[in-house]
Amino acid sequence: MQQITLRVNGRQHAVKVDPETPLLFVLNDDLGLRGPRFGCGMAQCGACTVILRGQVVRSCVMPVRAVGDDEVTTLEGLGTPEKPHPIQQAFIEEGAAQCGYCLSGVILTAKAVLDGKPDASDEEIRIALGGVLCRCFAHTRMLRAIRKYASGNRQHANPA
Repeated sequence: MQQITLRVNGRQHAVKVDPETPLLFVLNDDLGLRGPRFGCGMAQCGACTVILRGQVVRSCVMPVRAVGDDEVTTLEGLGTPEKPHPIQQAFIEEGAAQCGYCLSGVILTAKAVLDGKPDASDEEIRIALGGVLCRCFAHTRMLRAIRKYASGNRQHANPA
């Protein structure tokens, strides 16, 4: 066991864990976060997605030691139930979630893509989301919510 300090969702946390422990288990078990979820345990489904260094990463296979001093953002780090982040609000307005199991992966992946390329095409977004498995068949509503968020970001970035 080793004392490791993590920056998660704007706050510092000191945890005593084996440095090889997957980040997902630290986020869930030690910090009580439920946005990233255990799905496959092999970085294939995207349920465990977090943002690190501006990129989506699969926290189920990332050892906690690999995080270093970088900020980890989970779904909880975007907004609150009282004041959701604009992408979360778009998902709420479009009814783009059903069971919610994949939602962390979908929302964080879409946000990371649009943060990197605000004018990403539907095809680019679909390709990025191809690594997140969803069985609810809410894909059309999800893409509509992502487009709504992207449009709002462009309006705020380029006021008329």
